[in-house]
Amino acid sequence: MRELLHGASGTQLLGNDYWDDFNDNFWKTSNAGFWKLERIQSFRESGNGSWGAFLRGDWAESLRLMEEQRSALSTYYNKIEDHGFRTRRVRVVEKPICPYLQWELHFLRLRDELGGATRVVDLHQVAQFESSGMLPEIIVLGSEVMYELVYDETGLQQGGIRFTDKDLIKRWSTFISELYSSSEDIQTFFDREVAGLEPPRGD
Repeated sequence: MRELLHGASGTQLLGNDYWDDFNDNFWKTSNAGFWKLERIQSFRESGNGSWGAFLRGDWAESLRLMEEQRSALSTYYNKIEDHGFRTRRVRVVEKPICPYLQWELHFLRLRDELGGATRVVDLHQVAQFESSGMLPEIIVLGSEVMYELVYDETGLQQGGIRFTDKDLIKRWSTFISELYSSSEDIQTFFDREVAGLEPPRGD
């Protein structure tokens, strides 16, 4: 699927240029909705206190700080609903689950509870699409805008490449939605694969 981006004309946006563009377009998302494909197994979550506690090895504090975000996240997803769209995310999970991903799956489960629908696929389900390289990180906003997310070598997001070609956006939204349809509910996956894990050590 990465080959779908080869030759596609996009605009690279870094730092605040990306975030300003994304936030402006996000709140204009049509009822076709927000779709995200998340493939990389470990990121840096600069500014997230729960992630910081996880890095320090304080798992109980990490979970406490995560739970403190419940009210703000609930408000956020209610605002999204008021704007007339939904968010859906497909998370690729490799096993054994790495420490960062164990932390993130807790956070994604919380998002899912509050309206940020998330489903999980394993590596075998996407292997057939990775013959030309790992799937990119993609966000689709309705039928108008798509971003390939850009990260540095440490997993810190630097920005994204914005695409506006409607045929390209349609192909990616269809691909992600089909993965979503064949994936597993995060709550079920979490109960089976994550809930019983020992507290992770920071990456």
